[in-house]
Amino acid sequence: MSWIVLAFGAALSWGMYGASLHRGQLALGNPMRALLCVGVAYFLIGVLVPAGVLTSQGEMKNFKPPGTMTATFAGALGAIGAVFIIFAFRNGGSPTYVMPIVFGFAPLVNVITTMIMHPPKSAVSPLLYLGFILTAAGAGMVLYFRPQS
Repeated sequence: MSWIVLAFGAALSWGMYGASLHRGQLALGNPMRALLCVGVAYFLIGVLVPAGVLTSQGEMKNFKPPGTMTATFAGALGAIGAVFIIFAFRNGGSPTYVMPIVFGFAPLVNVITTMIMHPPKSAVSPLLYLGFILTAAGAGMVLYFRPQS
């Protein structure tokens, strides 16, 4: 399967994440119940599936410390993001507001972080900074012109 199809699969999944999480949180009556359910899902999908695949391939060994630590830190960042989203909902935010902020500004953070971790080989185009402004403006427009719920 091509990487672009997989990337759109992630966008589809994460695009539905906030609204689904908010609905579950409301139905459960306590945001920590929702976070526990998220944790169970991460365990089932993020632990059991790769453990099964790695075991079937004979690859359940040779976990190098730097890669293990970095990948675990990345997983923690994902979980921390879920906690922030849950508490944003708990403190009065709705998916209509919260998720455009998250998904509007996450690409900016991603590009800056990636540039720090993997410095560009050549000068950055000034259009990148225009892209930053347009992305922030786009997120603002989505928030401002959102459908009323």
